[in-house]
Amino acid sequence: MPRLVAVCAVRELHPDAGSVGVTAIDKRALDGAVRVGKLGVRADVQASRKHHGGPDKAVYAYAAEDAAFWEGELGRELHPGWFGENLRVEGIDVNNARVGEVWRIGDTVEVEVTMPRTPCATFARWVGGAAARGWVKRFSDEGRLGAYLRVRRAGEVRAGDAVEVVSSPEGAPTVLEVYRS
Repeated sequence: MPRLVAVCAVRELHPDAGSVGVTAIDKRALDGAVRVGKLGVRADVQASRKHHGGPDKAVYAYAAEDAAFWEGELGRELHPGWFGENLRVEGIDVNNARVGEVWRIGDTVEVEVTMPRTPCATFARWVGGAAARGWVKRFSDEGRLGAYLRVRRAGEVRAGDAVEVVSSPEGAPTVLEVYRS
């Protein structure tokens, strides 16, 4: 059964060479029940609302299986939130989720898959070191992008909650298909 591994929010803002001057990519797992509302996880921040946040990008989900792949590639542990994700999930193929697919997390929260994450230079700077060179292309080519979600029903979630696909629109493109089109 797919489940929620962690709910993450910004730990601290970091200076960044991008146009905003700071990044909120440094997210960490929160303890206990966490409120998820129409604009995302309570206590989270998006430094660039032009590219992150808003109703269609309220929450970013990343799969534990994809994180494990990158741990092997990068040779280091990548804690929940390292990819800037709000939800680290396991047992669900986030990249092959269909746009418009609805997930129930825990007892009340419902989210809808809206689009893939588009990796950027800020993400490459976050990766750091030698891996940062060519990171955007490498991450894109691998197709382990994660998905943005719209919150359809607010509520509380916690690590360990079940993630259930409530509906999936037949014939709709997957997150990866949208990214590659």
